[in-house]
Amino acid sequence: MAKGKVEIRAESCKSCGYCVKFCPKKVLAIGDKVNSKGYQYVVAANPDDCIGCAACGVVCPDAAIEVYREV
Repeated sequence: MAKGKVEIRAESCKSCGYCVKFCPKKVLAIGDKVNSKGYQYVVAANPDDCIGCAACGVVCPDAAIEVYREV
């Protein structure tokens, strides 16, 4: 199984939750901390489960997510 790494740009995240909803492995969750715009941003709650599918990055309307896949 492929391994991936997801990075979220906290300042760009508006906590819409699309990435959380569409992640097939439930890697992401809305965190407790707030960015400078007042939004609770998404965090990688289960980063070891990431398979690098990039579904989260595709659905993010603010391009706040980068996904890297190990080869």
